[in-house]
Amino acid sequence: MLRSGAMSWLPDDFVHPVLVPLPGGGHHLRPIREADTPLDYPAVMGSRERLWTIFGPAWGWPAATMTYEADQADLLRHEKEIAAHQSFNYALFDAAETALLGCVYIDPPERAGADGEISWWVVDELVGGKVEQALDALVPQWIAADWPFEQPRFLGREISWAGWLALPAHPDA
Repeated sequence: MLRSGAMSWLPDDFVHPVLVPLPGGGHHLRPIREADTPLDYPAVMGSRERLWTIFGPAWGWPAATMTYEADQADLLRHEKEIAAHQSFNYALFDAAETALLGCVYIDPPERAGADGEISWWVVDELVGGKVEQALDALVPQWIAADWPFEQPRFLGREISWAGWLALPAHPDA
């Protein structure tokens, strides 16, 4: 996903949030790290079939054959991209960080008409529950308050993934 001018999608002086509490106090978001693989892998693979229906057509993720090592490599790539401000993956954790319960992705636009593309998921057991509802409410407010986007696009929310895939490529992509 690297491209020329990838840095220009955020101001040079932008500082990304490092801890984002969810309302209610029991959960938070923070940038994912390679060291989170022991929690990330079971979260992803435990919800893989549903996640594939969401992200599979666009991202080819998560593959049924994804290994622990492949996930670890993915998280290392995410960690490096976050450090370079190329893209962001925030993991959803319980207060003690004993479980990874979902992720929020904040990416440079691949399709025209947006300056940031945001998507997120929770593990199967949280679907329809209070934590998912809190995350669904938080993300757009957080993006508006703490991120420098004028036209954020919420994939799978305000536009379907199929609708997004049908859009023309972003001129910088």
